[in-house]
Amino acid sequence: MTRELSPVETAKAAAGRRSVDFIEDGMRVGLGTGSTAAFMVRALGERVRKEGLNITGVPTSSQTAELARQEGIRVVALDEAKWLDLTIDGADEFDGDLNLIKGGGGALLQEKIVATASDRMIVIADLAKEVACLGAFPLPIEVVPFGWKTTKLLVEEALDPLDVLGREVTLRMSGDRAFITDNGNHILDLHLGRIADARQLGHMLNQIPGVVENGLFIDICDMVVIGHGDGRVEVRDYSTGDVEKGRIDFPEPDNIFTDIGG
Repeated sequence: MTRELSPVETAKAAAGRRSVDFIEDGMRVGLGTGSTAAFMVRALGERVRKEGLNITGVPTSSQTAELARQEGIRVVALDEAKWLDLTIDGADEFDGDLNLIKGGGGALLQEKIVATASDRMIVIADLAKEVACLGAFPLPIEVVPFGWKTTKLLVEEALDPLDVLGREVTLRMSGDRAFITDNGNHILDLHLGRIADARQLGHMLNQIPGVVENGLFIDICDMVVIGHGDGRVEVRDYSTGDVEKGRIDFPEPDNIFTDIGG
């Protein structure tokens, strides 16, 4: 069934399609997780089929791995690929220094491992994800199930002296059960409102026993591709300071639409 994309879907699709232009034949590419990344994976699949593009994909979740295989993309584990040329992934928030909050889809641990094992990381997002200060989106942290309530208390205590607007910490649920990550862990969501010092917070959280990783991506991303609801795209390369603007046309809505959520 054919249907028009909403403005938000168009923005995500535009960012995803523009980002795959940076993928070259022979590359090993980290494939992100979430609704925007799903548009990117489908666009990459089109290049593989139409151009015979020879790439190796390293997915950041079982969900992305399944989609990539459906699209005809060769998928391997990170241990087999060892090091990647590029990772393309979405973000829940990004600021003017290209610091990110990620993990809304629950894949932050694998996303961070894959991103840091790459020469470059490109973030794809719609304009609404750009913020002056991180923290409006709840910050996810992945914690081991053993003693998670104690870990939650330790996190709450550690937040007390920090410059944040809120300090509520909640266990992420999936229906009436705790959400389980691909690594068998839980997610705690930190409702902070505003994070004055993201670097300090990230270091502090990872010192707490039981915390596996946090969703703050600091000094990891190099470029952001921002999509707009009318198909316009803006590419900001933070390594060079260059800004490029353009537009993506979508002649076949069925080819780019996906109902896989982030």
